[in-house]
Amino acid sequence: MQVTERASENDVLRASRRRLLMDTVGIAVSGGGFGLVYGIAAHEAGLSVLEVAAMSTLVLSGGAQFAALGYIAAGAPWAAIVLLTAFINSRHLLYGAALGPYLSDRSAALRAAMAHGLTDESFAISLSHFRRIGRADVAGYGMAALFGEVPWITFSIVGATLAANILDPARFGLDVIFPAAMAGLAVGLITGKRELAAAISGAIVGVVVGLGWDPAAGIVAGGLVGPFVGLLIPASEPSV
Repeated sequence: MQVTERASENDVLRASRRRLLMDTVGIAVSGGGFGLVYGIAAHEAGLSVLEVAAMSTLVLSGGAQFAALGYIAAGAPWAAIVLLTAFINSRHLLYGAALGPYLSDRSAALRAAMAHGLTDESFAISLSHFRRIGRADVAGYGMAALFGEVPWITFSIVGATLAANILDPARFGLDVIFPAAMAGLAVGLITGKRELAAAISGAIVGVVVGLGWDPAAGIVAGGLVGPFVGLLIPASEPSV
């Protein structure tokens, strides 16, 4: 009886892992594409290939990294960049809390190592996987994290390398990649009235402060005011 139960559990695990791998294929492709755009945009913002490689490896957060490029290009102080990107990534605290019950019996060292690969994609895919099998699967989590990390890091380096060897980026239209990427990310993040209010208020404050005082201060002010305005807007009721 126990042998049969173990065999059934193994079948469920293998089936769930196959689904996890299928889910990660699209993540890997999109991660590579965004990584390439990020690498080119990072070079345009003044980062070297080595700095791009280090940032993608250590920070490993597309949204925060793209946001940081805007602050860097505008000459914002490093303390403000760290504060604002930490605010952007604060959602990972909730991700960790959601995965925590599944990993409560694992060592602190292992959980810390897993935290480095925690992204929006690896969280969503892994949590679904854990729920399907009813327990944690460190190997499955590792696969989800790896398929997200490797394309992002690799192609961001490729993008920065290619951009560094193009003498006149404007000639190929690469000078518009950064603003176009940021605009695309901003539009994609507007999913309701809260996000819309945050985007509009942040943009207005950023422009006013930037024109009246300093562009870097405008970016910082907009980045701080926008999210707080969004939090003041009541959340939309979920549709039934």
